[in-house]
Amino acid sequence: MAADLLDIRDLTLHYGSSQILNGVSISAREGEVTCVMGTNGVGKTSLLKAISGTHPHSGGDYLLEGETIGRTAAHALAQKGVAYVPQGREIFPFLTVRENLETGFACLPRAERFISDDIFELFPILKEFLSRRGGDLSGGQQQQLAIARALITRPKLLLLDEPTEGIQPNIIKHIGEVIKALRDRGDMAIVLVEQFLDFAYDLGDRFLVLERGAATLRGTKSEISLARLQKAVSV
Repeated sequence: MAADLLDIRDLTLHYGSSQILNGVSISAREGEVTCVMGTNGVGKTSLLKAISGTHPHSGGDYLLEGETIGRTAAHALAQKGVAYVPQGREIFPFLTVRENLETGFACLPRAERFISDDIFELFPILKEFLSRRGGDLSGGQQQQLAIARALITRPKLLLLDEPTEGIQPNIIKHIGEVIKALRDRGDMAIVLVEQFLDFAYDLGDRFLVLERGAATLRGTKSEISLARLQKAVSV
């Protein structure tokens, strides 16, 4: 069996004197989606920030492709293949779609600084809107742009924080299809934070439920039924 691309054990994270994550362990494997679930304020976004280097973790073991990751900055983790699509998307409203995509070039060697045709196969609307400003896109189009910008970096580990939030149903369906396509390529591990239960269960291969910064349930889809997952996240 293939080794986990991401292997985190007993992770802790603090904001000042407040402990947000308490001994959380999570793993992610290429060709799989690991879903992180729980109600608001339990530490899901903080976990992604720790994995991406956006907020340094306080303790625990963090291995990426078997390499120990200490308090490594976000840009250095991006160069190692970690891409983060934050909640709220955080695109640049006054830059065009093309310019937003090109901001992903920063962590790539010069020879790899181009927009692959794969991006437009996954998100055809972006090719049509290349010259449109990011702020003029709908929320669903901005979400597609945010995911595409992350994919520009050719990540090994893709972190998605609530990509369905505030998005119209047809684009939720499309984003689900994109996540499945990326998973099925088999060269990327995906960690998905999601509160839309049916969406998450359909996509997920493994599940981690957080409550008050600690894991209360973990396992594979074969080990966790939809009813059990629903009960765990509704506590």
